[in-house]
Amino acid sequence: MKTNKSKAVLLALACCVIAVSGLIIAIAYGTKNISFAVIWNSLFRYQDTLDMQLIRNGRLPRAVAAALVGGFLGVAGAMLQGVTRNPIAEPSMMGITQGATLAIAIVSVNESLYGMFGTTVAALTGALVSGLLVLFFSMQNARNRNVSRLLLAGTALSTLFISLASAIAVLSNNAQNLAFWVAGGFRAVTWSNVWLLSIVGLIGCVCVCFLAKHINIVSLGEDVAIGLGENPVIIRMVTLLLLIPVCAVCVSVSGNISFVGLIVPSIARRVAGADYRLIMPVSFFMGSALVVWADIGARLICAPYEMPVGLFTSLIGVPFFLWMVRKEKG
Repeated sequence: MKTNKSKAVLLALACCVIAVSGLIIAIAYGTKNISFAVIWNSLFRYQDTLDMQLIRNGRLPRAVAAALVGGFLGVAGAMLQGVTRNPIAEPSMMGITQGATLAIAIVSVNESLYGMFGTTVAALTGALVSGLLVLFFSMQNARNRNVSRLLLAGTALSTLFISLASAIAVLSNNAQNLAFWVAGGFRAVTWSNVWLLSIVGLIGCVCVCFLAKHINIVSLGEDVAIGLGENPVIIRMVTLLLLIPVCAVCVSVSGNISFVGLIVPSIARRVAGADYRLIMPVSFFMGSALVVWADIGARLICAPYEMPVGLFTSLIGVPFFLWMVRKEKG
């Protein structure tokens, strides 16, 4: 246990250093490179110059949002894998983020609905509906529930929601706007998005930290959890209900960024062991580092054009996912 804890702390510190270095690079480099002296002055000796405005109102909120979204998706993936006992479960593969994308597509084609709900409430509603469906599948009898069943159900939900969203976008001539939500990105991030992410995400993460020891027991199996005096159904329900708003705010800010919740908790589990009190914080810092650097790649590789952030996470996630499926089959 002490060895796992030491490894987890070292990995978290390393990921924190990688994430912070990524934040600095994300602020300094882009279509216009900015010196570190200007960055320092924009943070602590602000003057109303063009470069400092670019940092304060453009690059800094974008970089912070990327770090927060990555961290929260990493924690969400760890939560989902723990309560479903599914090592290849994650929000985007289980239909939760796609449900939010579908809801955003629906309100975006109607000005009255958009004015009434906006992207955040729409994403929350869509994530709630899809999350309840995931909850239904995860509450089935343990003997009938396996990785393949949950994976197929989640894939079917994801495909259905994205197909419906694409159809709505094509029929309403709104495909270009929907492409942002499907591929993921941080182009339109503002400080209000950062505050929303901070408040909702931190509340969700703090709450789930109190459930970590219960998730440890549920991850051992239905019969073991009941034998130890836990109610797996209640723990699973509460955990997934906490997961829904966290995923919703991430989608409302960044769109659908896939595979972060799959890759990060799986690596964290191999280092930190089976204790979710260690897996969750490690997943947060690792997810932050991954998405920050994915956003840097999206901005700089084809500059001045911008690529989808989800493309970079998918390039890493798809081979990892195939390896996990092969390992699970074996």
